[in-house]
Amino acid sequence: MRITFLGTGSAMPTGERSQTGLLLTDGDRRLLVDCGSGVLHSLARTDVGYEGVSSLLLTHHHLDHVSDLMPLMKARWLAGEEHLEIVGPEGTKSLVDGLLDVHEYMQDRLDLTVREVGPHGFEVAGFAVEGYETRHSMYCLAYRFGDSESDAEARETESRGVFTFSGDSEAFEGLASFAEGSAILAHDCSFPDDVDVSGHPTPAELGETLAGHEIGRVYLTHLYPHTEGRHEEMLESIAERYDGDVRIADDGLSVTIS
Repeated sequence: MRITFLGTGSAMPTGERSQTGLLLTDGDRRLLVDCGSGVLHSLARTDVGYEGVSSLLLTHHHLDHVSDLMPLMKARWLAGEEHLEIVGPEGTKSLVDGLLDVHEYMQDRLDLTVREVGPHGFEVAGFAVEGYETRHSMYCLAYRFGDSESDAEARETESRGVFTFSGDSEAFEGLASFAEGSAILAHDCSFPDDVDVSGHPTPAELGETLAGHEIGRVYLTHLYPHTEGRHEEMLESIAERYDGDVRIADDGLSVTIS
């Protein structure tokens, strides 16, 4: 499985980071996860392009995760693509219906399939996925990709080839356990330690929560402008509490797990 970070920024653009988006590929399987502002441009710079992705999985419906949804639909239509599957938590159908009510000319341009999922196992674009409810200001799901089984027993040993994405969330034990054994965990770490915030973790909170958990590598993402120039400080704060491999994600970064 190859993970490409299309957008590692937040709701406050910096010009350096697009809003949230990930591209997952594995052979002929291709999946776009979240579609914030700038993600469509980042996707167009990949070998897959927006023409090559017919499935979109949403973690939640905040603007910085969905704002390129309609541009994606229009780009695929103009490129001659006929299908798009949109999968996400409860309310996804209402979101899409509402956007199409505003942009009426896009109605019936694509063979559109909308499916709602929850904190359970499901399949999308050929990927086995498990959802887990996070702690955020809006209902949000974290996703674990690659397990053939979704039960806790399957996570008692390291799961090679498993990728977990936190979505937007505070750091908490349940989510850390959900990511247990992952080769890669991409986790929200929006602000440095001196920012008082809820719905997102600071480095100290994330480090304390991950302590004792076995994860191959952690990438910090969903970075607000407040983190600029403070990445090393953030990594050091986590390292004081968690001794795993932690790195800062950047737009365009691709990692492969097997």
